[in-house]
Amino acid sequence: MKLISVILILSISSISYGQTSLVKRYHTADSLLHLSKLNEAWHILKEIEPLCDQKDTLYRYILWSFTGVTSRLEMHYRLKEKFDSSLYYGQEALRLIDKSAPYYDSTFGDRRYWMYKNLIVASFGLGKHEQAQKYQDLLYKAYKGKKLPEGIDQYYNFTFFTWQGKNVWGYEWYPELGDPETQGSFSKIVYYVYSTNADGSDKDQLYRLHVLKLHKTDNNTKSDYVLTKQLEKANNEVSGTFYAYTYNKKIDYFKLQNDIRQVLKENYYPDPKISTAKN
Repeated sequence: MKLISVILILSISSISYGQTSLVKRYHTADSLLHLSKLNEAWHILKEIEPLCDQKDTLYRYILWSFTGVTSRLEMHYRLKEKFDSSLYYGQEALRLIDKSAPYYDSTFGDRRYWMYKNLIVASFGLGKHEQAQKYQDLLYKAYKGKKLPEGIDQYYNFTFFTWQGKNVWGYEWYPELGDPETQGSFSKIVYYVYSTNADGSDKDQLYRLHVLKLHKTDNNTKSDYVLTKQLEKANNEVSGTFYAYTYNKKIDYFKLQNDIRQVLKENYYPDPKISTAKN
């Protein structure tokens, strides 16, 4: 009996010590988060998350912080155009969102759609368009099922990059040609070009580049979209429709991204070989 009692006491002490240690390490991570030391906090949370009993209240706090800091790191690297790191943390965040969803309210799981969007941006930034397509398909499936949360339910950001001190954001709308929403004037994709503040954030919208539906006058017109430029606050810029840049219903993203860069260079009448090169 004495031996059994000693074993029980030692076991309880060990559990208590282990729990106290986890609490201390969690508070250390929380303090680092408040100091915006994201990487240091992330490593601690990554270590302690699998060590904590999932039935313990502490686990919910660890998981919440771990998911949050991973998402913040993904955004940090995405906006810095370090898309390999953005992709890594985005995939980690998606895993944690799915793991966290049962612990929180029903809207928490909607975060996965935003992370799909972020993973699309990272994939495009790395030139991995086939990988991006996997997440695009998930967004389109959710769109058709009317499951997307507000803010991403009509369109989504699929690409981001900087160009000569400007921020370039590409957005895609879900409706396809033939859908009721595409009647009349319809832009499938819009690139917004912004000047920037000293910290790199958006300042003024200078102009927009629309992948605009072509209104066909005869059956010989094979293209479905044409690129147009609409000025906002830009000065001494060319605007209008660039018929050298056209697209089919199934848009070739390699071509589109290259075309956008040509137009940013003010090359409005390119050599066709340039606009179709898959760099």
